[in-house]
Amino acid sequence: MPAYRPMIWQLPRLALQLDRGPLWMGIVNVTPDSFSDGGRYFDPQQAVDHGLQLAADGAAVLDVGGESTRPYSQPVPATEELRRIVPVIEALVRQTNVPISIDTSKANVARAAMAAGAQIINDVTGLEGDSEMIEVARDTNAAVCAMHMQGTPQTMQDAPHYDDVVEEIYGYLECRRRWLLERGLEPARICLDPGIGFGKTHEHNVQLLRHVARFTQLGTPILVGHSRKGFIGSVLGDKQLERDSGTLGVSMHLAVSGIHIIRVHNVGLHSRAWRLWQTVRGEN
Repeated sequence: MPAYRPMIWQLPRLALQLDRGPLWMGIVNVTPDSFSDGGRYFDPQQAVDHGLQLAADGAAVLDVGGESTRPYSQPVPATEELRRIVPVIEALVRQTNVPISIDTSKANVARAAMAAGAQIINDVTGLEGDSEMIEVARDTNAAVCAMHMQGTPQTMQDAPHYDDVVEEIYGYLECRRRWLLERGLEPARICLDPGIGFGKTHEHNVQLLRHVARFTQLGTPILVGHSRKGFIGSVLGDKQLERDSGTLGVSMHLAVSGIHIIRVHNVGLHSRAWRLWQTVRGEN
């Protein structure tokens, strides 16, 4: 297993230590239409209860989102996104010390989420979708995760193309990191995400995962979100298959490849599997 580089992800109120194996980011979708669990936690209290269970299961971060970014999803007005996420964030901040991430590409939603107690802005557009997002990140001292996406959720799966998917996305993330630094973000506040499933074919996703250790050479925390995505069913030959087992298989590969934060739906399954993995290797 490769050694994790001593590294932190600096949040406004704490620093996440990233040198002892992966941290699990638990997904809290407050949406009616997300591809995996849309509607299950659309009720605010159900979303809060789900977030608290993820925290109890071992989540180091809770990623709250009020707009689906699945392929061909339609944008949600900021007013509706705020109605969905602000009460959930406020309740979670009162009831758990696990830091909250807001999954949004809208600057005004990110600002309101930070005011409600969130500490991380997780932006699938790499902070390119809203010109005011960088200002929000600076003003609120937020940690940020900038993700790669080819196109938009409405277009990204129409005909994604790369000559060299690994190196092109590596180059994009390198440029985004430089751009964020030039605009005043501290290095320790920046995390990068190659964007599995966002403007990639199933083969692109497999190639990215096969060579995912390459991204740790960017010298910044790396987040990967592959949980329950369509390529898992494609690889296993059954698109209707329950995808947690496939997700877990990929997650263990990510963990031993040095990926710092792994974004998943089923945190309990992952934290238990990783604990056993470490035990049998004598690393506990």
